[in-house]
Amino acid sequence: MPEFLDLHGRGSKVLRALADREMRTYGLHLGQNYVLAALWEQDGRTPGEVAAALNVTTPTVVKMATRMTAADLLVRRRDEHDNRLVRLWLTDKGRALQQPVEAQRQALEDKVTADLTPTERRHLISALHKIHRTATELLGEPVDPLL
Repeated sequence: MPEFLDLHGRGSKVLRALADREMRTYGLHLGQNYVLAALWEQDGRTPGEVAAALNVTTPTVVKMATRMTAADLLVRRRDEHDNRLVRLWLTDKGRALQQPVEAQRQALEDKVTADLTPTERRHLISALHKIHRTATELLGEPVDPLL
């Protein structure tokens, strides 16, 4: 098996498990922190807008939003200008998670990269940006110019 693909796959799996374990301490399920992050960045997005930002399907976001609404992390409201659209809005509980969740994710990143020198870390981040950009292009999807 190609070394990069094998290591990346195994690394992604274990990192996802670690991140999921950390997010569960806040009552979040896998991926819900990404929905929250999209709304922390811009509250009131539609499920389709959140899905596009996260590169997932709209039904995936709708399913997550249902669970997150039940957990009082967000509310759904009709768009005031177009009643056909539903927008997702953070509750106070959802907003209050921003600082602790972001701090926990930073702490996890610091732990898993602790054996890297600052130069190695910069190189790793640079290489991952390039790999992400190339893989996105291979999928035929638009590349985020910020990456």
